Amino acid sequence: MLTKQNLWRRTPPAIFPVSLGFMGLALAWRNASGVTPIPEEIGDLMLGFSTAFFLFFAVSFVAKVIARPGVIFEDLKVPPARAGVAAFPMAIMLLAAALLPLGVQVPLVWWTGVFVYYIATGVVAYSIITGPPEARMFSPFQYLAFVGPTVGPIAGIPLGYVTASFWLLIAALIPYIAITLGYGFKLFKVRPPVPLRASIAIVLAPTSLFALGFGQLGITWAYDLFYGLAWVIAIGLLISAPWLTKGGWNPVWGSFTFPIATFTNLQILAIGKGAGIIAMMGLVGGLVIGTPLILYIIWKTSSAWIRGDLAKKTGAAVA
Repeated sequence: MLTKQNLWRRTPPAIFPVSLGFMGLALAWRNASGVTPIPEEIGDLMLGFSTAFFLFFAVSFVAKVIARPGVIFEDLKVPPARAGVAAFPMAIMLLAAALLPLGVQVPLVWWTGVFVYYIATGVVAYSIITGPPEARMFSPFQYLAFVGPTVGPIAGIPLGYVTASFWLLIAALIPYIAITLGYGFKLFKVRPPVPLRASIAIVLAPTSLFALGFGQLGITWAYDLFYGLAWVIAIGLLISAPWLTKGGWNPVWGSFTFPIATFTNLQILAIGKGAGIIAMMGLVGGLVIGTPLILYIIWKTSSAWIRGDLAKKTGAAVA
């Protein structure tokens, strides 16, 4: 029987997309201080909380895997858990961006995130290949497992890893195209059930991250392409919000967090590139809509974890 003292034995991977979104939101608030009158301290405070939030669950999950290594393959039986396992190293790469002003072992943190990410991708790919046929169907959750390197350039480029960041983007481009086309065709035939509708929002994250990465690299045509595409997707999601949120909160709502955060951060870069009022509207909209929504999701997810419901609802394995 699990008690509140040993909840770590069933730490669900589903917590990591939420951690990723929390940290992304905090970065947006800190970065927004450079283009608006928003005090930088707000972002710094949020980064402190989001980092502690992530590290707490990271340590719990690592302890769970160390206690029984085979538990990782049991966790990977469902698509949301595969996304969660991939979101873990993505959050490490994003943590490097949060630590940039401090300069505390940032390169080590960044390379750790990259290295662990590709290990996670290999494990996820193995679970898909050896799993039932339905596990190999296209799903938005696959964006995190195979397109996650797009997070790398956020810290990689400021750290001077320009070439590595470029190839991280290129390596993610083919899976992005394949998943987008494959799942897009699937959507024409089959709509996701109500509990999984929120997962459609995930596509906004890699699209925004490609724009961020190519924008930082100065590849203008690619930046313009993905920036415009991110806006189209964001508007589509906003219009579809009542349909996406039907049924109320469930653990898959974590899919809303990082996409909103990445889109908001993209607008800060766009303001610097002269996008003007359009980008400012996106920034303000992202902060105004995203902040209460993401904090609400964090609260609901944390409460469910404390009760033990999060692990049950996401099918998390026990160490």
